[in-house]
Amino acid sequence: MPEGDTVWRTAAALRERVGGRTVLAARPPDLARLRGRALEDAEAAGKHLLLRFTGGLVLHSHLRMRGAWHLYRPGEGWRRPDWQVRAVLDFGPWVAVCFAAPVMELVRDVRARVGHLGPDVCAPDFQLDLVLARARALGPRPVGELVVDQRICAGIGNVYRCEALWELRLDPWRSSDELSDEQLGEVFALVRSWMLANLRGGAAPRRFSGRPAAVHGRGGRPCPRCGARVRVRPLGEHARLVYHCPTCQR
Repeated sequence: MPEGDTVWRTAAALRERVGGRTVLAARPPDLARLRGRALEDAEAAGKHLLLRFTGGLVLHSHLRMRGAWHLYRPGEGWRRPDWQVRAVLDFGPWVAVCFAAPVMELVRDVRARVGHLGPDVCAPDFQLDLVLARARALGPRPVGELVVDQRICAGIGNVYRCEALWELRLDPWRSSDELSDEQLGEVFALVRSWMLANLRGGAAPRRFSGRPAAVHGRGGRPCPRCGARVRVRPLGEHARLVYHCPTCQR
């Protein structure tokens, strides 16, 4: 499930292997304008990936739930089927292939796509004070909604939300106006520390304070802290499923 750390890792891999290289061929046809252009930079903006090419063109992609960028050597077999392909960029020694991304577009001004985002949780210049100000400006809302609202803090998804709220024993439905700035800030700071640690860990499975996932994806199984059955309930406008312990997180 791509979240901010996955997108940052993807951008780093693209910069390392194809940064500065020229696109020799591109498909589908609406990406043909990239042929002959060099990749100047690959940037993560929350869950968005921005590939900047010479001439001012930017390839904007959003991986959503199942999208992924892969890098292959010419002739190497792909790990996903052709019908999932959204973009193929041939750089010569490497071929960059994007699978299953619902958003794939060439733009010149990316502000309309990412200008609404809050501070990127993985960014070196991350500003927690700005995140809290954005959260408070929206008024009282369930803390489980605020954590994944990309307008507040970009890059946090369901996995990190569930694990952070469990770690801090917070009910996902608890109103944000019942939390002090210190308590609310602790959620975002914890997620940031985990993401940065997982970035340093490369492609290894995510860890959360050195442990595997305690609740996410474990509906109906025992909570590793108290033994109660982990529950799964929809939360928010998009009814994303939240995994939580009804005992630890009262």
